[in-house]
Amino acid sequence: MGFSVRDSNDVKLSLAGRAWCWARQLPEKLVAKVVGVATMANKLARDDPRRVVHSFKVGLAITLVSLFYYFQPLYKSFGVSAMWAVMTVVVVFEFTVGATLGKGFNRAMATLIAGGLGVGAHHLANLCGKIGEPVLIGLFVYIFAAASTFMRFFPKIKARYDYGFLIFILTFSFISISGYRADEILELAHKRLTTIAIGGSVSLLINSLIFPVWAGEELHNSIALNMEKLGLFLEGFGAKYLKTTEDETNNSKDGNNKSSFQGYKSVLNSKNVEENMANFARWEPGHGKFRYHHPWNQYIKLGGLIRQCAYRIDALNAFCKPDIQKPQKFQEEIREACTKISLESSKTLKKLGSCIRATTYPSSSVNAHIVSSKAAVKSLTCFLTSSSSIYTTQNSDELLQIIPIATIASLLIDIVDCTEKIAECTYDLAILAHFEKVNPKPENNNQVSDIVDNQCPEIVITIAELALITSVNPVDDGNFTVGNSDSQHSSDD
Repeated sequence: MGFSVRDSNDVKLSLAGRAWCWARQLPEKLVAKVVGVATMANKLARDDPRRVVHSFKVGLAITLVSLFYYFQPLYKSFGVSAMWAVMTVVVVFEFTVGATLGKGFNRAMATLIAGGLGVGAHHLANLCGKIGEPVLIGLFVYIFAAASTFMRFFPKIKARYDYGFLIFILTFSFISISGYRADEILELAHKRLTTIAIGGSVSLLINSLIFPVWAGEELHNSIALNMEKLGLFLEGFGAKYLKTTEDETNNSKDGNNKSSFQGYKSVLNSKNVEENMANFARWEPGHGKFRYHHPWNQYIKLGGLIRQCAYRIDALNAFCKPDIQKPQKFQEEIREACTKISLESSKTLKKLGSCIRATTYPSSSVNAHIVSSKAAVKSLTCFLTSSSSIYTTQNSDELLQIIPIATIASLLIDIVDCTEKIAECTYDLAILAHFEKVNPKPENNNQVSDIVDNQCPEIVITIAELALITSVNPVDDGNFTVGNSDSQHSSDD
């Protein structure tokens, strides 16, 4: 059964109509695409204006090295090898000074070593005559390429010299193999090394002298910003999850900043970025407040502790859902302790972040907030212990409702532990990096006793913890008992 003439005409008209509609809508789609690209470019430039400056710097560097082709005297000196200078700028010029310096150093040293070995391999191969020369050159290429490729798997070499070993393989193979057909192998190696050195020098000078972007400073500010992001979450956690009906009305009127509340999620995947910036920072010379032997490894350690805290915050955020049922009585009883833990940990992280940003020692207020959060943890632990037997005797439905609250309390306790480790690591960084010491302001140290829950018969706080208010490394000299009047009289007796 075939198509009729009428059916075929309808199909042609339909295709023609679709083609006409597509052609008519094409200008509108092109305009929409152009507007979308322009909007994206504007957003990228506004988010970080240094991207625009970097683009201009790359264009300037390529224009300068391309003069080897435009001016006849320069072209006579280097010939076609002048193109290696342009290629070097394109490959080496990075966003930060440390990345540019590291890539330039790797490329220059790899070219120098590979060029020397390539010339030596060529002369040794000449001694074997016309028959043995290609065999020996092929053997040298095989040995050096295999050995260099295997060495790239070493973690320390891969972190700092991976690009250098890649250029070594390329240069050695190029010079040794090209020398089999070319007579002026020394001139070839000399021109390539010179043009690479010129391209790398131009890239480094422009990148370090015109609005430089330092990898070490980027890493330093990134660590401080990550701490502040975690602090913002903990600051808003009590208002979002541990809120009363009256608080919900106020929050609905005020409107919470959801983007800042969820900003911690960028911390979860910051490991690779921080490690790369630390590797680039090691190449950079001393600048500003950062010396040449600045303890960049301490930043990696501190970043790992911050991510551990961020993982617990991410788990904590999973319980901030309206569909999770919470027993009202149980929530009311632990709200004060959990809110205190959240706020004190938030203040600790935010102040540590500001201290790192200002390159100053952590103040005594940081230690006071840590002591307050630990006291609230003890109060919460005491309440959970005394209440566990009561709630476990209830029916299974109430028990299932209690589990999320108990999990949240456990996560908050872990966050306090992570916060204390972050504070200790920050203090170690301040010592190693010789941060500036500032005179501490007088603090109200009576806040420690305000956390004690009356339901707990006795809270024992060591003098070592109280000593944190005035010193960072306390010494355990004894015990100090805080509790109700009966417990204090019994301890005096």
